[in-house]
Amino acid sequence: MILREWHSSLAEREQRMVTWGAVAAAVLLLTGLVWKLGNAAAAAEVRVEGKRQQLAWIEAVTPRLQATPAARAGESLAIAVDRAARESGLGDALEGIEPAGPGTLRVRFKDASFDALALCLARLQQERGAVTETASVNAGGEPGRVDATLVLRGH
Repeated sequence: MILREWHSSLAEREQRMVTWGAVAAAVLLLTGLVWKLGNAAAAAEVRVEGKRQQLAWIEAVTPRLQATPAARAGESLAIAVDRAARESGLGDALEGIEPAGPGTLRVRFKDASFDALALCLARLQQERGAVTETASVNAGGEPGRVDATLVLRGH
């Protein structure tokens, strides 16, 4: 009520100016809200598309992971890592395998395909129950290529 009383106490010209100012402020506020909502929706669409691409990749590699053979009896973790790397197309990228402690190996890859590396690790986890304890992954020279040093623990 105090606002109405204040508005009525103004001169007619001031009342029109205040009314038009309030209308302009409301329009600007609504425009800003709609713009902000549009930006949020566009960002959500980008995130959803990214998740769709990740899901498509997962669905594409799942049959390959399910078709991998079981671990060979008596095979050491180092031999399993070497074999999995070569079968995943990472033979040339595998730079070294060395002990990192009791039951662990440090494995180095240079200029490896990230996708092939992820498949190789998933394969080792499925076949041997190998767990990546630490990983240092740096972008390589080309998109999708990485240099990686991993510490793996076998079970």
